[in-house]
Amino acid sequence: MSYRLLIDGKLTDGASTLDVIDPATGKVFASCARADEAQLNAAIAAAKKAFPAWSALTHAQRKAYIDRLADAMQARQAEFCELLTREQGKPLDQAGFEIGGAIAALRYFGALELPLETIRDTAGERILEQRTPLGVVAAITPWNFPVILLMMKLAPALSVGNTLIAKPAPSTPLTTALLGEVAATILPPGVLNVIIDANDLGAAITRHPDIAKVSFTGSTGTGKRVMESAAGTLKRVTLELGGNDVAIILDDIEVKDVAPKVFAASMVNAGQVCMAAKRIYAPRAMYDALCEELNWLARAAKVDNGLAAGVQIGPVQNKAQYDKVLALIEDARSKGKVMDGGGAVDRDGYFIAPTIVRDLPDDARLVKEEQFGPVIPVLAYDTIDDVIARANDSEYGLGGSIWTSNPERGQEIAMRIQSGTVWVNKHLDMPFDIPFGGAKQSGIGREQGVEGMKEFTQSKIINVAKNKAA
Repeated sequence: MSYRLLIDGKLTDGASTLDVIDPATGKVFASCARADEAQLNAAIAAAKKAFPAWSALTHAQRKAYIDRLADAMQARQAEFCELLTREQGKPLDQAGFEIGGAIAALRYFGALELPLETIRDTAGERILEQRTPLGVVAAITPWNFPVILLMMKLAPALSVGNTLIAKPAPSTPLTTALLGEVAATILPPGVLNVIIDANDLGAAITRHPDIAKVSFTGSTGTGKRVMESAAGTLKRVTLELGGNDVAIILDDIEVKDVAPKVFAASMVNAGQVCMAAKRIYAPRAMYDALCEELNWLARAAKVDNGLAAGVQIGPVQNKAQYDKVLALIEDARSKGKVMDGGGAVDRDGYFIAPTIVRDLPDDARLVKEEQFGPVIPVLAYDTIDDVIARANDSEYGLGGSIWTSNPERGQEIAMRIQSGTVWVNKHLDMPFDIPFGGAKQSGIGREQGVEGMKEFTQSKIINVAKNKAA
């Protein structure tokens, strides 16, 4: 199959090509078009040209286009799922969850409208707030959830009247290219453009004067560079960045009940989730039992190619991340105890068995850094004040969870955690109508919900005096 760019409604070969590696084998399995800066500029020009007509449509008219795109994706859902597993590595059932969620996001945000709001209406004046689209939006997406994270940007951006440049991560470009192929016969030319690069066009996007907003999901380090580059034109930015999320287990819950839930919160998508549980804290009296239970779950988990039946954990997505995670495990061996069964798997591809590490100091790399892989540190605590202070001692503040038999107690502790989202007795529950985003160096702005929709608009206040002008 040919994976091409989408520029001004036309599927286009790139100036060159890009090899795509299957992380389950470590070998190239496909190639796709790779854009140069001239093609990027052509895509931006097409999006700018398409914006007046697209934004002038009624919301109902835009919704009809978006619904047709969702229908077309659904008709090819199995193809999207298999391709996502091949390029990203996640088990096929998790790929199905992502693609199904992406289609649902299209429908949800396509239907969500931001009507004219009345702020004040008195005998003497009427004050209104109008939300208007910004123009051309750039959506820069990562390799861990390449489809649904794009939809969290594309669907609200198009729904409110913007046009879009989609730039996927170069290690997972194929599902975005497939989306471009589907959209080419549905959306008006220039409304959606797909540009694939080798991480060499990001700066040209973020500094381009005709890009009105950059919505970026990725690492904190790259997010800082995006913000710096965007400052030259004062363009709007939304940054959904890294996290080092805590899971705090309280002393009133059973280890065997909570361990599978916390394990799943840590290991879904091989731990490659910005809001995964990345540090687990347990009361000292429960510590040994929890470590043993988590290690049992790790040894029992099926690690294999995501296309195989019954797989729980697939490979790490790329060689650079694989090497980083293995380096964190080796560093942890010298500072704590890597429990048996963890570490690299002796086979082709980028497989790491789920790994539990105990007895680490708080300054260990695995505790301080975002690992983004199937390895989790388990730490003991003595008091609630102690664990809250340690949980908050991080440059990150994306998410976290509290696990307890008393939800009210969990809520009280959650209110003291410095992060954008805190769950109680759940993790990674993200309804479309609830906004999310980070505190501290985990990001700026919000996605999802009405608040996330508004991030793709400009607020305009209309202040009307009801008395006639003299």
